[in-house]
Amino acid sequence: MAGSNALRNSGVYPADDSAIAEAAALLRAGGIVAVPTETVYGLAADAANPEAVAAIYRTKGRPDFNPLIVHVGDVAAARRIADLDERAERLAQQFWPGPMTMVLPIVPGAAVTAAVTAGLSTIAIRVPAHPVMQRLLTLSGLALAAPSANRSGAISPTRARHVLSSLGADSPMILDAGACSSGLESTIIALRPAGWQILRHGPIAAEQIAAVMQTPPLPVIDHAIEAPGQLAGHYAPSKALRLNAVTALKNEWHIGFGDIAGDDNLSAAGDLAAAAARLFDALHIADASDRAAIAVAPVPKAGIGAAIADRLARAANRQ
Repeated sequence: MAGSNALRNSGVYPADDSAIAEAAALLRAGGIVAVPTETVYGLAADAANPEAVAAIYRTKGRPDFNPLIVHVGDVAAARRIADLDERAERLAQQFWPGPMTMVLPIVPGAAVTAAVTAGLSTIAIRVPAHPVMQRLLTLSGLALAAPSANRSGAISPTRARHVLSSLGADSPMILDAGACSSGLESTIIALRPAGWQILRHGPIAAEQIAAVMQTPPLPVIDHAIEAPGQLAGHYAPSKALRLNAVTALKNEWHIGFGDIAGDDNLSAAGDLAAAAARLFDALHIADASDRAAIAVAPVPKAGIGAAIADRLARAANRQ
């Protein structure tokens, strides 16, 4: 789809050098841009600009107690914003750039507006791997706050058309680089004095993190929202969602997995990484179908399956 005006500050554009340069200029001017990452499409703005960050919350309809993830180009940029201890440095060496977010103490005086952290003394930060997001970070020279580019609580966008469908007339300039490779939001971990916790399951599994930390995660007890994805109801389609469905009921669109074919299938081969990459796209397709409800086949919870289960449970909980 072509852009809707000559300034290219709305509409969908192929993420070529020209469009990325224009997006960087928009961000420096205080605008917002929908940009692909390896996880999902994000709604990016200058993390130091209060008006730009307010535009993210306003466009998404996002509650202001829900913090945002700040994206930076490399570990050196992360150190200017967050306090990385020896454990964080090890994790960064292993998993950055990539789909891991760390919740760390914010550096006093860091150039980040208070709305990004929702007033907390910690900040959620990551170094993304997607080449378009990396190029945008380089050209803009900014740290970018970038939650998922959709209405708050709705199905996350893994394609440019999902952004346009969700945000509608409020859509900003959208850089289109095709489908996101991971298809699930980043794994979020918090480093505590006594260990580490997973605040949101994602593409990097707990077992991978434990191998680096050489300790298992601490249990997560109910606490204040410290990072995105912790709301009990989230990622939801507009239709009722039934989980662990081996067969579909009348008028349900059935999302299968493995040998359970369904109307659509996350991975006929039973590949959990492939299922994760397809999950949100499959939910978008199901939500747009002529069926009244959605059913999803059982998916194993091992490895990245834990992240799939987390998203589906929160999506079903919002009905």
